[in-house]
Amino acid sequence: MAHKEIKVFAPASVTNVGCGFDILGFAVEWPGDELILRLKKEPGIFIRKIYNDDGRIPLNPEENTAGRAVLSLYNYLKLDIGLELEIYKKMPLCSGLGSSAASAVAAVFALNELLDKPLNKNELLPFALEGEKISSGGNIHADNTAASLFGGFILVRSMQPLEIINLDYPENLYCVVIHPQIELPTSEMRRIIPTDIPLSLAVTQWGNIAGMVAGLMKNDLGLISRSMDDKIIEPVRSQKIPGFYAVKDAAMNAGALGSSISGSGPSVFALCDSKETSRSAGEKMKAVFASLKIESDIYVSKINKSGPVVLEIIN
Repeated sequence: MAHKEIKVFAPASVTNVGCGFDILGFAVEWPGDELILRLKKEPGIFIRKIYNDDGRIPLNPEENTAGRAVLSLYNYLKLDIGLELEIYKKMPLCSGLGSSAASAVAAVFALNELLDKPLNKNELLPFALEGEKISSGGNIHADNTAASLFGGFILVRSMQPLEIINLDYPENLYCVVIHPQIELPTSEMRRIIPTDIPLSLAVTQWGNIAGMVAGLMKNDLGLISRSMDDKIIEPVRSQKIPGFYAVKDAAMNAGALGSSISGSGPSVFALCDSKETSRSAGEKMKAVFASLKIESDIYVSKINKSGPVVLEIIN
């Protein structure tokens, strides 16, 4: 083992991307989570400290998304070393930006790097998903985790067997995310999803998903814009986000290609064809929330190609 301590960053992610519920996602450059993993003499896994979580995230590895993920990899590799984790939450909790997934990805990526990369990213994904079992109540979906781990734009073709496809996308594609400072529990936002969907609505949704994938891979911004329309999930989840459609309209009037809810919300994102348009859309989206007396944070970035990265190594 070449290293004694490693510090890594794993990015947040935007998922669903309008029409692609649980199957489409992409990584952003910022925000994300940082994690330090260091060797200890005493065998086992210990979470020393979690920063910026207001004491809400458990330190017990079995109950922590990063802890559970790294523990599953630790057991798989039959390790008898001691590991200590420090987790720095540099993104809002319950934001719809894959906070728990970023922590899980950071943990398994850090351990793999510490061990000189015995596994590739495809092999790491199932271990990162073990952390999702905690945050999702057992209803595992791979869009956040895969986007954070692989970077870029991903399609979850199947969960059983697990198959992730990295999609090509326009180089000039930018994203703006606005996070209103309200919380919407993921469990509640999943509970309100309709389970009976009219066939005509489903056919429209399938067409939009296919159009979205085709638009990304054909570098067709117009097709991307036309295809981001979500007929099934957004209409019900938007009712929980104050001013959602006014925020969405503000983004579109500023020139965004499309706008929708990031993950289960409350963050709202917009895809744009330039950084300038993203900044303009973000300011106008923020102004809508401000008019409702809701504070918000803006994040503008290109699609993150790399996923997690090593920030520092101590030998």
